[in-house]
Amino acid sequence: MDISVELTFSPLQDGYEPHIIRFIKALRDSGLTVLENPMSTQIYGHYTTVMEVLNKEMYNSLEGVEQGVFYLKMVKTDRSAYEPHF
Repeated sequence: MDISVELTFSPLQDGYEPHIIRFIKALRDSGLTVLENPMSTQIYGHYTTVMEVLNKEMYNSLEGVEQGVFYLKMVKTDRSAYEPHF
């Protein structure tokens, strides 16, 4: 089963940028399809693989900050090729 995940990592501290950059680079290195924009990051792939990567990298990210929040949305399909039709 393929999924699409949109998420945002928000470290609740000063000096947050390096933590976000580390998280995104780890996602890029995972081999999954990763797209970014200024507001969020999207990850596409097989459910099990995506969740394994997210479990590891979200844990590492939260371990590296005093406080942090992840906002996450998931849909059951690979939407990486989506293009607006309007």
